Amino acid sequence: MEYRSESRRLPDRMEEECGVFGVWTQPSASSDGTDRRDRSSDAAHMVAYGLQALQHRGQESAGIAVGDGETVTVAKDLGLVTQVFNDSSLSALQGHVAIGHVRYSTSGSKAVWEAAQPHMSAIDNELIALAHNGTLTNTNSMRARLVGEGVQLFSATDSEVAAKLIGMVTRQTGHLRDGIAAAMREMRGAYAMVLCTSKSLYAFRDPNAIRPLCIGKLPDDRGWVVSSESCGLDIVGATYERDIAPGEIVRINAEGVVSEQALEPGRHASCIFEYVYFARPDSVIDGQSVYQARRNTGRILARESAVEADLVLGVPDSGVPAALGYAAESGIEYTDGIVKNRYVGRTFIQPTQELRQLGIRLKLNPLPSVIRGNRLIVIDDSIVRGNTSKKLVQMLRDAGAKEVHLRITSPEVMWPCYYGIDTDTRDQLIAANMTLAEMNEWIGSDSLAFLSLEGLREAVGGVRHPGFCEACFTGDYPV
Repeated sequence: MEYRSESRRLPDRMEEECGVFGVWTQPSASSDGTDRRDRSSDAAHMVAYGLQALQHRGQESAGIAVGDGETVTVAKDLGLVTQVFNDSSLSALQGHVAIGHVRYSTSGSKAVWEAAQPHMSAIDNELIALAHNGTLTNTNSMRARLVGEGVQLFSATDSEVAAKLIGMVTRQTGHLRDGIAAAMREMRGAYAMVLCTSKSLYAFRDPNAIRPLCIGKLPDDRGWVVSSESCGLDIVGATYERDIAPGEIVRINAEGVVSEQALEPGRHASCIFEYVYFARPDSVIDGQSVYQARRNTGRILARESAVEADLVLGVPDSGVPAALGYAAESGIEYTDGIVKNRYVGRTFIQPTQELRQLGIRLKLNPLPSVIRGNRLIVIDDSIVRGNTSKKLVQMLRDAGAKEVHLRITSPEVMWPCYYGIDTDTRDQLIAANMTLAEMNEWIGSDSLAFLSLEGLREAVGGVRHPGFCEACFTGDYPV
């Protein structure tokens, strides 16, 4: 099998597709004590804050839908949350229930306005809005069914298909929760979704729980929040309650919180790569701190793949907690030897091959005064195509490193992901085409080692965890 590292302009990372956020707030009382059903734009502002906390999950578009008790309004556009929304535009989104979405398109789709979420659907005279994290694997058959029923679609996204499918089947069932359950029985793949009507917030998750979704409570019984990660709850002052269960539908409105088990839970397969790279370190997923999981990977990696060196460096940001764990376990000094430019996003335009070659220096720059003459252990989270690692090693050598020993806090990425992560076919995954020795030689490191799958499992929960999706490492797909 031929390995083509530069054949397409794809990121040299596993990239997350999107993040979702939802809020339901108690309608506030006016100064005369009457109930204000037209509540101010608090919900929209809270969603905007939540989306900023989830910005790392998607940087191509942002959108918010708000329900005001009578209808649903959607505002969305290409760009970061702060580019799409400001205080004025958020204040115009009046309502007490709202959902939001940040998007990173996968390799099969483009950053176009039509693909931005939330997507709308109509159930007779009622509007619904839906935001989705994940990827549906049977989109084509569902799309064909909808088109055959005369449903008009405006984008190529599976998320719009899901929204329109829910709208169509709800007209048949007569009840939205039944319609969502019926749609869930048809959908295959990974989905963590939030949906709002003019009065209610819904959250539901695929029966394998592949993509994360949690629920939290606002103080003083002011309402409820749903988020892809617990860091989204933190930013609006909500207290983490629990994760949405596999196959569960949660409805939140003035009648309270209602849970329904729409689908029998399948093999629990939450994405293990959330702990390695995708999630923010201050998040908690399935009861496991992401930061502590990353520290654990470094400790275990030090035991599995020790090497003599002078300094341990972490590649910012996800490699730093692991590097601290490696240093603590090995007794080798940790140092900040690589500086990250935090003003360069994942969607930086790279129009020419020459500029793409310079791309890593826009994000990372070594400190020669720290590095020069030292033997380095460099901790990074993963290697997908290998180009970033190759350039990083050369940068460190140019900065005067005597030796560069690359240590990776995940196993070799051998298989593509079909559940909402941007990875390519196997011919562009370096580990699927080279031996460890060949990868080490091609990258230019003095030694290269990956964390074992057993070590990663131990780091992120061990026997206590109900189960992971590890398909990118093993090829064993849960769906």
